[in-house]
Amino acid sequence: MTWKQPSSILSLLAVLTILSGCYYERSGATGWSYNSTDNGGFEKPTFFEQQTGPGLVLIEGGTFAMGQVEDDLMGSWDNAPRRVTVSSFYMDETEVTNIYWLEYLTWLERVYGNSFPEIVERALPDTLAWREKLAYNEPLVKYYLRHPAYRDYPVVGVSWRQANDFCKWRTDRVNEEILINEGLLVHSPQSQIDEEHFTTETYFNRQYSGEREIEGVEDFRPNSSGFRDIKLEDGLLLPDYRLPTEAEWEYAALGLIGNSYGELIEERRTYPWDGHYVRNDDLRSKGYGNINANFVKGRGDFMGVAGALDDFGDITVEVHSYAPNDYGLFNMAGNVNEWVMDVYRPMSNLDNEEFRPFRGNNYQTMIQDPEGNPEDKYDYVVYDIPSITQFLVDYRRDKRGIGMTPEDEELLNGLELKLEEATEMSRKSQEEESQTQIAEAMDLIEESEAIIAADLRKGFSKNITAVPGDMKYRDVTLEENLGRTNYRVADNIDYRDGDLNSSTMFGNAEDGVANENRMYDYGNSSLINNESRVYKGGSWNDRAYWLVPGTRRFMDERKSSATVGFRCAMTRVGTPVPYQGQ
Repeated sequence: MTWKQPSSILSLLAVLTILSGCYYERSGATGWSYNSTDNGGFEKPTFFEQQTGPGLVLIEGGTFAMGQVEDDLMGSWDNAPRRVTVSSFYMDETEVTNIYWLEYLTWLERVYGNSFPEIVERALPDTLAWREKLAYNEPLVKYYLRHPAYRDYPVVGVSWRQANDFCKWRTDRVNEEILINEGLLVHSPQSQIDEEHFTTETYFNRQYSGEREIEGVEDFRPNSSGFRDIKLEDGLLLPDYRLPTEAEWEYAALGLIGNSYGELIEERRTYPWDGHYVRNDDLRSKGYGNINANFVKGRGDFMGVAGALDDFGDITVEVHSYAPNDYGLFNMAGNVNEWVMDVYRPMSNLDNEEFRPFRGNNYQTMIQDPEGNPEDKYDYVVYDIPSITQFLVDYRRDKRGIGMTPEDEELLNGLELKLEEATEMSRKSQEEESQTQIAEAMDLIEESEAIIAADLRKGFSKNITAVPGDMKYRDVTLEENLGRTNYRVADNIDYRDGDLNSSTMFGNAEDGVANENRMYDYGNSSLINNESRVYKGGSWNDRAYWLVPGTRRFMDERKSSATVGFRCAMTRVGTPVPYQGQ
């Protein structure tokens, strides 16, 4: 084995461990010294401050009036103002770009491309989102994602689900890089294939078998080998990258830290900049043009007049365009709308908690074996069987009257049979066996010469819920939460707005079973359901009204648009502001 000197943080930890051993820092509760094998080995790692992850800036939290600040032009009545508090957190200074997404696709192709190409297909943005029936946008379909001219432009055509998958991938790659830089892991991308790749969760749960550069950090437990891997308690690895909550996004977009004096806000902002208008003025840098954001100024006016372009962008623009707001965030108004974590409800601002408001909680726990250890990570693809079943029903219905070849009909019949078997096995809690049936259904698609095979493959890939290398999770059960007062059930998306207690059918004995359509009548009178996710910020194809951070819209989490992108956030642990030591 090749040995390297531990670097940076680990070197500092080693020195401080030696120093702490000299004076034996002791517990204020028991008086026993920490980091001592003689005392059983309980450790108190040295920790000063959370590192700032790549691409992030710190957003100092606080209280603000979330919601409507101007006339409700759309008559939605879905953003009534309410004072809430947001904790400090980190956010990307720009939207996620095409070059970042291509890096993601390249990694997926290397790790999964040979054995599970459907995982790569699941991550492909919908470049056809650029098409309009009465516009010529084919060049954007072909070039926008992959041509180097657009590599620093925001990625679009990504669904809410795809954005979340990217956040998870980014978390793992950043933490893997930290461990490599600290001399704890060997950098060996060629050995990371299928489920045998690094993830933060498999590393913490001792299910990552990658090569170690050194044996680890010192382990003070009496019966240990003397070394161990990094643990969560060490504070070395970063929290998860994720989408921001709606409250976090709106708070960060307003950037009121630049308008505060003591505990007062001197000027309530309409946009992420001062003033109630969109043109640049003498208070802002002239290097950013005449307009403060990329949006549609009027009917047919996307960029101004030739020779005097006002925003230098017919569609999206490079992500560092325009002046940042007072937090240092670029394009929090215009350019592209941005996904947030929240499930959409019209009355969320009135229903949600005052502290860190959010709608969308579905509590899960890691599946354990009989000995209480986490079950082995997945080594196969996990599909959402009910969603695929519904997809096949919809596909056959839409194909009715168009005509199918005998090969098409044979393939559909074979897939429906496999889905019936998978559904029955899932009903009996034979989860692995049910997923085997779906894998066999995918084999039928790959071996088929039917014209519809490509459509069906894409439909299956969009309903992947876990991939090889993921740890196994399940929803918490009611029985696990007996006696709790803060929550009882796993899925709290409908709480106070959509559940039986909040519906007009409350108290009706005939409505004894759960029906997610009972309040919003999804598909008939509204498009609101538990897969409706909020997006905010306005885009290159929107009017100025949507640039106001308090405005909100929603779209199905499986859908995408040429006007919607995203940026990542990260929880800040510990103090709201960095340590101000002397």
